[in-house]
Amino acid sequence: MERLHVQTPGKSYDVVLEEGLRHRLSDYIESTYSKILIITDENVAELYLEDVRKALGKRGHVYEAVIPAGEASKSFRRYEELLDHCVEAKLDRNSLILALGGGMVGDLAGFVAASYLRGIAFIQVPTSILAHDSSVGGKVAINHSKGKNLIGAFHHPEKVLYDTETTDSLPEKEKRSGYGEVVKHALLSDEGWFREVMNRTIKDLDTEEVKKDLIQGIRLKARIVGKDEKERGIRKHLNLGHTLGHAIESELHYGSITHGEAVVIGTLFALRLSNLDEPFALLMEWAKDNGYPLGIMEELEERNLVDRMKVDKKAQNDQIHYCLLSEIGSPFVTEVEEEELLQSLQQFKSEVIQ
Repeated sequence: MERLHVQTPGKSYDVVLEEGLRHRLSDYIESTYSKILIITDENVAELYLEDVRKALGKRGHVYEAVIPAGEASKSFRRYEELLDHCVEAKLDRNSLILALGGGMVGDLAGFVAASYLRGIAFIQVPTSILAHDSSVGGKVAINHSKGKNLIGAFHHPEKVLYDTETTDSLPEKEKRSGYGEVVKHALLSDEGWFREVMNRTIKDLDTEEVKKDLIQGIRLKARIVGKDEKERGIRKHLNLGHTLGHAIESELHYGSITHGEAVVIGTLFALRLSNLDEPFALLMEWAKDNGYPLGIMEELEERNLVDRMKVDKKAQNDQIHYCLLSEIGSPFVTEVEEEELLQSLQQFKSEVIQ
């Protein structure tokens, strides 16, 4: 078992990583909650909902809500449906929402918890590699047709209970998505870890390798969030790869490509803007070898992507702000002019679709 601690000005909580933890949830969840609502998606429900039900079986007043899988569920429609579940179950301010699933479920369930009765408790129970990033730090949100995560809040979980066994069942596409965030964390951290990740093969990931990457990523995220809870300074560094990545996702209407796949494309572009030729070449080769859909860029217009970036939540005064690297482990945030982005995107497209 690994126990990591997140300490921010607004909240203090633990992240527990343990194989088979889903079977022992009652050991980690206080018995004082009046009611529990489990929110999960159809794919995760088929695999793990019964295990969680049994783990909580001795408690009364446990409800569940199952939504369609996929990023498209981070919508106003699903958000309203889940609020209806809260009302129908008569959840009160001493109730708990359990977010069982990947990043989409955690973001959506967390936003429901943040807004129902002006905020009730929730616990993250991640089941994906991707969620090692999104489950920590208190950002919860849904998407808008004009941009990703535009409607949301800062609402920290009471704790994060991570059954690392659940990552073994992920399809290759979801492992590929999860490693988009691992690559980001490695580039923000140090060259040694980045080169280790560049030696990983997605289809042959070793359980111990994955666990090591998860722990290192969570430690990095916890350290940054502890210093900058509300993203006024260094937390912006965690947006590496996300400015273009989010634009790609929203331009494709949340479904054609996973979040982590889009982040890898966005990270490649950030490395190109940073003029870091060797890391760019390494990541390009790794992305191609591991099946990242770089060719999707051929379908996308540069102007449309730039317009999407301008409504991104990180933009200020209609100016696009980018996280770049002076070198691996040394991020900084800067404005990038539209014309430079348009020209750079044209060049970038010609490189990735070869």
